[in-house]
Amino acid sequence: MIDLRSDTVTTPSDEMRAAAADADVGDDVYGEDPTVNDLEARAAEAVGMEAALYVPTGTMGNQIAARVHTERGQEALVERESHVYKWELGGFAQHAELQVRTFDGGENGCPTPEQVREGYVEEDLHRPGTGLLCLENTHNAKGGAAAPAGELAAAADAAHDLGLPVHVDGARVFNAATALGVDASDLLAPADSVMFCLSKGLGAPVGSMLAGSEEFVERATRVRKLLGGGMRQAGIIAAPGIVGLENRERLANDHENATRLASELDEIEGLSVPEPDSNIVLVDTTEAGVTAAEFLDDCEDEGVLGSEFGDYTVRFCTHLDVDAGDVNEAVAAVERVV
Repeated sequence: MIDLRSDTVTTPSDEMRAAAADADVGDDVYGEDPTVNDLEARAAEAVGMEAALYVPTGTMGNQIAARVHTERGQEALVERESHVYKWELGGFAQHAELQVRTFDGGENGCPTPEQVREGYVEEDLHRPGTGLLCLENTHNAKGGAAAPAGELAAAADAAHDLGLPVHVDGARVFNAATALGVDASDLLAPADSVMFCLSKGLGAPVGSMLAGSEEFVERATRVRKLLGGGMRQAGIIAAPGIVGLENRERLANDHENATRLASELDEIEGLSVPEPDSNIVLVDTTEAGVTAAEFLDDCEDEGVLGSEFGDYTVRFCTHLDVDAGDVNEAVAAVERVV
């Protein structure tokens, strides 16, 4: 079975398993796990932030950031198809007690400075005001689109001019940096905090990183504990994260496979497949006269798994467990299906 549902389905490499087995450990709640401490230092450096915090999931990282940056009742300005808005169970309302105001980020999910200013609500006697701008890069629902550094900086500058902190849901931010040919630290320079996943394209089995200033991370550590994210001998799961973080240059392979997958699927009559920025391929099945659900059922029968992303939209996601041969087999299977 060729599993293209998500880059979260990767299994740890032999190198990661060995790193886990040999990891030095301690109680991380006491700050005494040397492997976690090493991972956090490396992660902070990789994204150009002062400090970083290891958290169990990307969703928890985003929720912690919202809680730290804002006050109860404020509004968070988010893209209308963003992960924090669509796929985190209304966590901003439940955990940080925020209201949400959405904007249409267009093809890559990044707002213009004008949209930031238009979405901003000033605090007064009757309104709590806007407290946070949250961006996503790459943008999952936009097909892994990478917002260029200049566009992200312009949006962040507009937010800062209004006194707003900027958090980046960078679950796949190294995919964005790879696609744009820039260093992640340069791409994220305008942001106040960022979350990125170790368990997606980087291939680790568990965990995400939340990074920002030292003060931000100190406050985030308390919120992590509040949400039940304080871990003990976590070095065993942090060690594979170090391996993944140090091998992030291999993401280019996933992008190459995604580009070829999209190109060859687009040649199949009935399918429309735009060229991807990164490792996410969106397939429109409208002209084939088959719904995404029906299409995926038949693909599974042919040995290929994908995700339903709309009534007539399918998502295929390349990752480190998918090679060029798998792409060939997937294309052949889809051709049989259509």
